Amino acid sequence: MPKVFKGRVVTPGTAKAEALVSRVGFNTLASYQMALMFGDKQVKCGDQNNGDLYKKPMLGKALCLPETIGSTTGGMVLFTACSLGRQPACMLFSKPIDSLAASGAILAANWTEAKMPVIDNLGEEFLASVKDGMTITVASDGTVTLDGTVTHDVTVKGE
Repeated sequence: MPKVFKGRVVTPGTAKAEALVSRVGFNTLASYQMALMFGDKQVKCGDQNNGDLYKKPMLGKALCLPETIGSTTGGMVLFTACSLGRQPACMLFSKPIDSLAASGAILAANWTEAKMPVIDNLGEEFLASVKDGMTITVASDGTVTLDGTVTHDVTVKGE
């Protein structure tokens, strides 16, 4: 049975993608730096301190996280990822979004061709319920639906 959550729309849009879940704060600069500098087409997470995401491809995934942490460049890094077409399908926050991540997402929504809905305030139950590989559907009103089936194992093997 699908689970449904309602959050606040930060940047509008719809999406359907596989979940990629971080249970800890997402460091935007550390996660994207290597992929953006060296042209990694899969956009593998480069943050060694995030055991949930390290070396996993983020491109086109429904990135589920509690919050962003780290450098004040985070908003610009997110904007740059969107400018280069290397963004996740959507970003889904269990907590309220911070001003840096919000600014990057809003700039990207208005100044790039990237389509990346961002929803926050989905709650702790959302983060407790979502698992890597679940299909997530984002509606334009901030409704996020989790399909309980895991469609793909996003674990990195052999690295």
